[in-house]
Amino acid sequence: MNTQVRTRISAYAIAVEEDRLLLGRLSDASPVFMPGLWHLPGGGIDPGEQPVEALARELLEETGLELIEAHLLDARTYSAQRNGVSWSLTALFYAVALKGGTPTVTEANGSTEAAVWVPLADVQDNTVLSPAAADALLMLDRAEVTFTATH
Repeated sequence: MNTQVRTRISAYAIAVEEDRLLLGRLSDASPVFMPGLWHLPGGGIDPGEQPVEALARELLEETGLELIEAHLLDARTYSAQRNGVSWSLTALFYAVALKGGTPTVTEANGSTEAAVWVPLADVQDNTVLSPAAADALLMLDRAEVTFTATH
């Protein structure tokens, strides 16, 4: 069996509100990371699309929440194997401010099956997080400092 190799660049939101982190649970349609893992809202950047525009689009699709502001925090690379594809993923992490509301997945048959605010105390188990979400936990202090300094 030949393994297909694909490259993907994605933009992800690190959204913190009242000591809670916004996460989405990956569905069977997830192209890169395993279904059932908790992951950051966001996703692939389409050709010609600006990263923050992709982030805003993905946030709306996966959480129903509107992006107000985004600040680039970091970039990381990941390798993953899924459905016969060897992925090379570059992830752009943004500290974000969102318009209030209840998270609701609006995209039908997409890569996210649920979106919720999770208390930070409940997201310390890396076995239930995607690699990107696990890395985001390490960036939380910088994400909070970014918005404290700009607001």
